[in-house]
Amino acid sequence: MSGTLLWATVVAGALGCYLLKLAGLSVPAAWVEQPWVARLVDFVPAALLGALVAVQGLTSGHDLVVDGRLVGLGVAAVALALRAPFIVVLLLAGAAGALVEILTG
Repeated sequence: MSGTLLWATVVAGALGCYLLKLAGLSVPAAWVEQPWVARLVDFVPAALLGALVAVQGLTSGHDLVVDGRLVGLGVAAVALALRAPFIVVLLLAGAAGALVEILTG
């Protein structure tokens, strides 16, 4: 990618983000204060985080893969369900994922 095309992409992305923010600020307050909007907005961060985790944990390039990352996610989910401290969750997930990678080559 040439330098000019890269900068054009960066500027277009920045302009798009600015216009999206401006559109959000332009919404009338009466629309935003609706109870169903508030309930819906509460779920957006969880949905985005779930999508990011799924993409990072189950894909490699354009392919779906099942490897040690998926095992690490599973171990982390179980550790979180058992209310383990966050550092323990990280260590267990990393160790489980690494062990599966070592065993499967």
